[in-house]
Formats: sequence, structure tokens, C-alpha cells
Amino acid sequence: MSLPLSPVAAMALEKLGLRPDQIITYGDQKAKIKAHAAPADPCGKLILVTSITPTKAGNGKTTTSIGLADGLRRIGKKAILALREPSLGPCFGMKGGATGAGQSQLVPADEINLHFTGDFHAISSANNMLSALLENYNYHQQGTQNEMKDIYWRRVMDVNDRSLRFIITGLHGEKNGLPQEAGFDITPASELMAILCLSETLEELRTKVDDILLGYTAGDTPFTTRDLKVGGAITALLKDAFLPNLVQTLEGTPALVHGGPFANIAHGCNSIIATRTALQLGDYVLTEAGFGSDLGAEKFFNIKCRKAGFSPALSVLVITTQSVKLHGEVPASKIKEPDPAALQLGMRNVEKHIGILRSFGQKVLVVLNRFDFDSDEEIAAIRNWCTSHAVEFAVSNAYNEGGSGSMEAAEKIVAMTQEPPAPIQFTYDQDDTVEEKIRKIVTRIYGGAGIHLEKKARQHLKRIKTLGFGHFPVCVAKTQYSFTDIPEELYTYKDFEITVDDVVVNAGAGFIVAVCGEMMRMPGLPATPSAMKIDVVDGVITGLT
Repeated sequence: MSLPLSPVAAMALEKLGLRPDQIITYGDQKAKIKAHAAPADPCGKLILVTSITPTKAGNGKTTTSIGLADGLRRIGKKAILALREPSLGPCFGMKGGATGAGQSQLVPADEINLHFTGDFHAISSANNMLSALLENYNYHQQGTQNEMKDIYWRRVMDVNDRSLRFIITGLHGEKNGLPQEAGFDITPASELMAILCLSETLEELRTKVDDILLGYTAGDTPFTTRDLKVGGAITALLKDAFLPNLVQTLEGTPALVHGGPFANIAHGCNSIIATRTALQLGDYVLTEAGFGSDLGAEKFFNIKCRKAGFSPALSVLVITTQSVKLHGEVPASKIKEPDPAALQLGMRNVEKHIGILRSFGQKVLVVLNRFDFDSDEEIAAIRNWCTSHAVEFAVSNAYNEGGSGSMEAAEKIVAMTQEPPAPIQFTYDQDDTVEEKIRKIVTRIYGGAGIHLEKKARQHLKRIKTLGFGHFPVCVAKTQYSFTDIPEELYTYKDFEITVDDVVVNAGAGFIVAVCGEMMRMPGLPATPSAMKIDVVDGVITGLT
């Protein structure tokens, strides 16, 4: 049952100790925290929430994260959430809203799911302003050695629109620009999104914006935002978006919701500044990484934690009986029915993800996101499996009961984080070659046998080495539905090869993107998009959850 909510300004004062001049309110229930508003040194314990390989049945990471934070508050702990912002693409596409569900939600859910405080719009505007400025530069440099030979920078919009993946711009004569092939990515895939999430100060953000590699000139010279001399203008568009957003759960637990890269095409974590601020203000901070541990958690550890110096005290692995049975090869139409054999077979996916998290030196708590149709026998079978595999287990009934349904898991979190966190065991060394980094992710995380580099990838690797970017961490862009680069290979766990189609350097964000299996950075819409369920009834938005 939800509790009466105080205005966000009062909540910030009462539960976080922030003064009114340290926040910027956006109405009664949304605010931004001004930079450096928190104390100097982080002191909280960081808890990562991830999941097994996602299926169409979902796992409920956000619902579970919210429930765990509410549960920790109920047992007297100062818990804070540090989550990503939803993207309009999935909200109107296949996934729907991303603010939790049932009694375990962020509020105001409709506003967070839609325009929120305008961060995504700011990133889209900044990204496309940079495109316009680059095209203008190119128009005026026609016929010179400074004309762009290759343009890497793509436009973005926060809508799933497959028809914009590849387009032709500059048609209808020279006054309308230079005709060329271009295209759109979705806003969460913008390098500016990654830069915002990986910067700790506005000055660092400005430097990273300047470092963006936009392409190559006719003279075969790398061309950056610094060369375009517009880094200040782009930073100006991101100044307010850089500040972390503050909202709360239905039970009044503070939540910093900031940044929103996807884990299958980007690094999949909320901003460093929001996480660090939460650690300064709370004793327990629950954050999540997108999709399964093979994608989101791998990038959380190897990219975000490596950059920020975070050492999580615990990783929570969220599962559902439905997802486990799907991994046990049960047809989707029968996943709500009891099936002990399929449940046991599906636990191989759970075991794989436990191994991935332990490879980073993490303690692991498996949390079952319970549904009404889950039987006591099924839950007992999962609990027994976890006991036999020496892994802690708890049930969360946050959807129906909110924080009171997550107190068992909250108590486990407290018990398991008494000791200081162990140092992270990274998958690869910073000095490894880019090819070796990709190979180690494939073999050590996914369980594959190796990698195959297509011609384009090999060519771009040579250029990356020449530019001196080989020390960057690697962000693998691939399907979230299997450990391979083929979505349909749901039950493949070993002896496969990953094909790397392209390797792209995000020089501003400070990582290299390995594009595998023809991964699209602009999703399409399903046959029945979630937009068909959204409406406004008596002035209230419905159908977003």
C-alpha cells in the first residue's frame, strides 16, 4: 500500500538533508539536484541489480529494484535508487513504461515515462545541432582538402522508426546541402548520452564533447568537435540535462533517475554523477544495468566502474518462473503452468549468469520476482537449487505488496554487505588490444569459442590503433536475447563464434563499440505497438505501465 507523498522539495530536505537552494523543482514531484549539492565523499554501499537473459515475459528489474529500496527503508535503512530514464521508443513500442509496476513504482510515472525534465530532448537537440553544424561546415568547405570525406556522426530521435535508419540528405540542388547517405539512431544510442552518463563534471563533459570524432577530411585528417569549434555551444544545450533528476517511489523512497543508454547498443547504465550523488546521500544505493548480466552488468563493471572507481558490495540477479521456464524450452503459451522439469532445465541460464557475476568477484543474491500464479512448490524448487549451488536466494512480492513484500530480500542484502566490497576482477586489461578485449568478453562472459572480424571491422581497428585509442574499454553492441549474436539461438551456451561487423570509436565517451550480428542502433516498432494502449481519459494518461 502506497503512503501519502510529500512534495519532492520536502522529501529532499527530510530524507536527504538537502536545502531548498540545492534543488531545482519541476512542479511538486520532480526536481534536479544542483552539482556538488551532496557531501564530498561517497559512503554508501552500492548494490547492482541485473537479471538473467531477457525474454518477452520480462524479468522486472526496475520493479524489483524499487521494491528492494522500499524494503530496505522499511527495515530502517537509508536506501536510495539510482536508475536510468525511460526512452519514448520502448514506451510506445514493445516494452511499454519503465518506472516499475503495481505497488513498486516511481512517481509521477506518466511524466517520467514521457518528457520528464527534458533530458532526452536536450540530448536529441544537441546531437542534431552538431549534425547541422557539421553539414554547414562541409557545405562551405566544398572542393577543399577540409571537405569531409567520411562523416561518422549520425542524427538521433527518441522514436523507434526503422525507415530512418538509412536516408539521403541534401536533395534538390546545391542550396539545400550536399547529397549524401545519412541516417538516424535512437537517442539512447547517441554518443552524447554516453558522454553525459560518464562525465563527473560539466568541465569534463565539455572536454569529452570536444573529443568526439566526427569523421575524416578529404586530406585524410581526423576531424573532431574541437576542430569544428562548437563544443561550447553543444555543452550549453546539455547544461541542465547534466544535473541528476530527483523523484520518489510510491512509498517515498528517494530516486535519482538520470541518463538512459540501452545495454544492447550502448553501455546501459545510469549516470556516474547520479550514482555518486546517491552514494553520498544514502547508506544503500540500488542501481541497475540493462538487460542480462552478460550485457548490462559486463559494461557496468568494465566501463562504468572502471571509469568511476565504484566497487559494488553485492549483485542482485532477478528471475521469474516464466523466464526460467522459457529458458527451459517451454512454449510461451504454457509458461504460467507448473513444469518442474522445464524449471530445472531453465536454471542453466541462472547458473550461467551467476558465473558471470562471480567472474567479477561479486557476491550474488538471486531474487525471484513473484507472480500470483507462482506455486509454493516451484519457489521451493528454486530455493533448493540455489542452496545446492551455494548462492543466496530470496523472494520479492513487490508488485503486490511494495516494500513489505521485499523485506526478506532487504534483510539478505544487509547481511551480505557487512564486509567491505572486494576489488572488481575486470574481464580484460586496459593494455590488451581491442581485438583481445572483444575476444575475452566473448569467451569469458558469453561462453563463446572466439570471434570473427569482418573486413570493415579489421580496417577500422587499424585506424583506431593509429589514432591511439586502443586503450579504451569495449562496448559490445549485440542482441540481448541470446549469448550469441543471433537472437533465435536462445538455448546456445557454448561452442559459438561472434561475428564483429564493425568497430566504431566513441572518442568522446571514451570507449569502442563492437557492432555484432548486424545490430541495429535504431529499433523498429512491433506489429502491435504499446502506443495502441496509451490514451488520455479525463485528463489522465493511461496505458503507460
